[in-house]
Amino acid sequence: QVQFVESGGGSVQPGGSLTLSCATSGFDFSAYVMSWYRRAPGKERELVAMITENGIAKNYRDSVKGRFTIARDNVNNTLYLQMNKLKFEDTAVYFCNRRVQPFPSWGQGTQVTVSS
Repeated sequence: QVQFVESGGGSVQPGGSLTLSCATSGFDFSAYVMSWYRRAPGKERELVAMITENGIAKNYRDSVKGRFTIARDNVNNTLYLQMNKLKFEDTAVYFCNRRVQPFPSWGQGTQVTVSS
C-alpha cells in the first residue's frame, strides 16, 4: 500500500536550517508531481512546495520562496525539502504527498519547531 515516512524535523532557532526527507513506497513515485505540505497549530494544512515528475520545474508558496528548496530522487523514491533561514511561522508538522489528488494515506509527518 501507499506509504509516506517523513523525517528530519527538529527544533531550531530562527535563521537555522533543516533538511526534511520523505521516503515513499507503494506507488510509481516518478510518475507524479510531488509536494510538501505543512499544518501549523490551529491552522489548515497548506501547500509549501511542489516539483514536477522530472524534477525540473519547482514552485513554492510566497512565504518560503528563496529559503526552501524542494528536490527528489526518483531512483530511491524520496522527496526532500531543504529549509534555510527558518522563521517562527515555519513551525508546523510537515508532510509529503502527490500534488494532484493526494493519497488518503498520509504519513505521520515530521515536526519542525522554530523557537528562540
